[in-house]
Amino acid sequence: RMAQGKGPAYERWAKVYNLKQMAAALQFMREHQISEYDQLTTEAEAASTRFHALTEQLRQTEADLAYTSELMGAVVQYAKTRPVFDGYKAALYNKKYLAEHEEALASYRAAKAAINETLDGTKLSKMDVLKKERRELAERKKKLYAQYRIAQQEKREAVAVKANVKTLALIAVYR
Repeated sequence: RMAQGKGPAYERWAKVYNLKQMAAALQFMREHQISEYDQLTTEAEAASTRFHALTEQLRQTEADLAYTSELMGAVVQYAKTRPVFDGYKAALYNKKYLAEHEEALASYRAAKAAINETLDGTKLSKMDVLKKERRELAERKKKLYAQYRIAQQEKREAVAVKANVKTLALIAVYR
């Protein structure tokens, strides 16, 4: 930037900015007892690995939560429309009954298909078990998000410090 004709004010700002970045990097390195660039690289990679592992755990928990919620919704819809189907069956599959309750019967069939598709051959758990599982998954998701935010901040900080040390080392070499 100096070669582009920036003035003395920019030069002062750049010196102060670089000093602040170096101070922040030095403080980070002292807090984490890092004395070499290789250690800093290892710390940045470890922070990144922790962040990505938590991200994957969070994705899996969210997928499990969505699965459980979808299954619960299908079970509720099935339970609501089951009496209509029982009535249709009791009416010996009467076309008039079918015409009167066509929408509810379609909803019943869709719910039953959703349950079969979601379960994929496994046994359906009781609603109390599903509710408990959903609560546990929601609590796990909440805890994972807290850990995720911390890991994200640590990763950002470690990667930024690494980049700043590298940049500032290059600046020092060229002077």
